[in-house]
Amino acid sequence: MFEVFSKENFHQICDRLAEKDEALKHVINLFGYPPFWSRPNTFESLVHIILEQQVSLASALAALNKLRAKIVDITPENFLLLTDEELRACYFSRQKTIYVRHLAKSMVAGEIVLESLVSKDDAEIRTSLTKIKGIGNWTVDIYLIFILHHCDVFPLGDLAAVNALKKIKRLDIRTAPEIMLETISHWKPYRTIGTMLLWHYYLEERKPSAKLKGIF
Repeated sequence: MFEVFSKENFHQICDRLAEKDEALKHVINLFGYPPFWSRPNTFESLVHIILEQQVSLASALAALNKLRAKIVDITPENFLLLTDEELRACYFSRQKTIYVRHLAKSMVAGEIVLESLVSKDDAEIRTSLTKIKGIGNWTVDIYLIFILHHCDVFPLGDLAAVNALKKIKRLDIRTAPEIMLETISHWKPYRTIGTMLLWHYYLEERKPSAKLKGIF
């Protein structure tokens, strides 16, 4: 059975991880707790995640905001009314247009019902969503973390999380995925919250103020 976390127990779980791992404790000491990143379980949220694939967060948000301005209510039905030209004006690449249309058609046809995923475990959700063109393991991992708040997810395909892990654990840049998973095995069953601490570190250390605090 999967476990979920909430805003109410988020800091408590961060503290538990800090007790288990000095590197994570140091992250909290330097930068405080991570934000409670959360998104609603909607088509719009999945579109946002697809837009974030292999681009900057700022670029993805710019495209999402353009889409919001165009159709206001981002539903599968409204999205399918847009032409290629209209989507290009919303900064959608040809590939992202294909992916989101495929998702929208699957939802309109009832092949994907987001509400039904809430009661499913990680493996079942992964099987359901990866049937959709353009949705791979990274997209599912982000969905599980940001939207469903499953506790024990580590997104091996996320460069920010992986690079932060290598830095705080002083791992070689060529460290194999299985070694990384072994390195954080003691984070179970809260690898999601560990990941959020890694993202927090990754983002905070890039701010000018991080140089004044000192980093690893």
